[in-house]
Amino acid sequence: MYLVTAEEMREMDRRTIEEFGIPGRVLMENAGRGATDILCSHVQDIRTQKVGVACGKGNNGGDGFVIARCLAERGVHVVAYLLCKTGDLTGDAKANLDLVQKMGLPLVEITDKESLREHQHAMQGFGVWVDAILGTGLSTPVRGLYGEVIQIINDSNAFVFAVDIASGLFADSGRCGLCIQADATATFGFAKVGHMVMPGSGLTGKLHVVDIGIPKSIAKAVGAAHRLISPQLLGPALDRPKHIHKGDLGRLLVIAGSPGKTGAAAMASMSAMRAGAGLVTLAAPQSLCPILEGLVIEAMTTPLAETQSGEIALSAREAIKKLLAGKSALAIGPGLGTHEETGKLMQALLLECPVPMVADADALNLIAQNPTLLKRAPSPVILTPHPGEMARLTGLSTKGIQENRTEVAREFAVKNQVHVVLKGANTVVAHPDGLVCINPTGNPGMASGGMGDVLTGLIGAFLAQGLGPERSTRLGVFVHGAAADLIAENIAPAGYLATDVMSMVPKALAGVWKNA
Repeated sequence: MYLVTAEEMREMDRRTIEEFGIPGRVLMENAGRGATDILCSHVQDIRTQKVGVACGKGNNGGDGFVIARCLAERGVHVVAYLLCKTGDLTGDAKANLDLVQKMGLPLVEITDKESLREHQHAMQGFGVWVDAILGTGLSTPVRGLYGEVIQIINDSNAFVFAVDIASGLFADSGRCGLCIQADATATFGFAKVGHMVMPGSGLTGKLHVVDIGIPKSIAKAVGAAHRLISPQLLGPALDRPKHIHKGDLGRLLVIAGSPGKTGAAAMASMSAMRAGAGLVTLAAPQSLCPILEGLVIEAMTTPLAETQSGEIALSAREAIKKLLAGKSALAIGPGLGTHEETGKLMQALLLECPVPMVADADALNLIAQNPTLLKRAPSPVILTPHPGEMARLTGLSTKGIQENRTEVAREFAVKNQVHVVLKGANTVVAHPDGLVCINPTGNPGMASGGMGDVLTGLIGAFLAQGLGPERSTRLGVFVHGAAADLIAENIAPAGYLATDVMSMVPKALAGVWKNA
């Protein structure tokens, strides 16, 4: 599914009107009527409800007037609230306001806080509110009159239905100040990036996309730079002929582990097996191998030279070169430690690794000491940071990362020619060509230790099986979240472990292939 920015949507509207001759008023009528159908599907007893439609002065307000008309035609008791003077409206919005007035529908004009006070009590008596206050063009937090109306709607017990986007939500980033908390949203043409990124995804409610008549050729020509990850985007199932054997299904090397962090190394290795990698070799500090051999039954282990503190030493470099011969991918970082020698080894591997690499956890912290080396990597590199690790890689604050996740990930991926998996609610996957994909799977129960180690193993397994970095990252994050969703839906919403998610991966994969 395409996800669009406000600018991309405006360009699609403009080209539809100018190049195809479809009037803006027709697009607005299609939007309003489609949104009305969706609203009525959510509120099936809507004829018994009193519906308020809050309209701003822009095209979003015009959509609201269409909805008010359509509801009235269906016998619904509807009152439209105009949050400006009637003379402030122009164009298609003004034309639809005129129709509302000609139909004799109740229309309340609220232009300041004094007039709001006069009507506030009545506004608290609606069973349904339609939010048509602000659209996708918002660039500053909501204040003043609009903010007070939003607060009144949020404080009501009404079902809240947002038109195009919840008022107060930034369409391109998912950020917001004071914002409508919608139970459902009908958006037009395409979903917006802000609908899919927290906190926006938590304020949108059930999202519906209304086809308003934008030709597919225009959508292709504009070339939206965001996608929502779905089974269809992930492609067909991996082909496994009957005569296939383990050597045909990828050979993954995992370099991980240090004292106190054997679990991270084990989970990364075992999740790679769960994701279908044919052969997995776990290379770890030699003193830890006896422990790891009891944890990773199906994977192989191999010892590496270690420092006095038990972390992998720089002297393991030649042994790792030999291990990489014949391997199809490398996963590195879970529980690795940040010893100075381990850091030098990590930098050497960046410049020498002959196969695609996924780097996580301590590998990221070591790369952050000299991220300019990423541009010199001879093979594809995938980084899987959480916001704190991304802050260390970029030099930005964690708060700055979280406020603009998609653009931070995109800029770093393009600048350094790497693939970035910025973890968190609605994980962002950014590619070197500037394409950004947003993951819809996963749930709060995943806020638990070890989840990132499992993800590293999944992505490494898909890399080893030859899926390439683009497909491996998208499939990894989608399956990771989908496995957790299966547990949350069927067992419990919290209290499950990373190893539980790992065990559910085969079932999640089956669901992806079934729906692809």
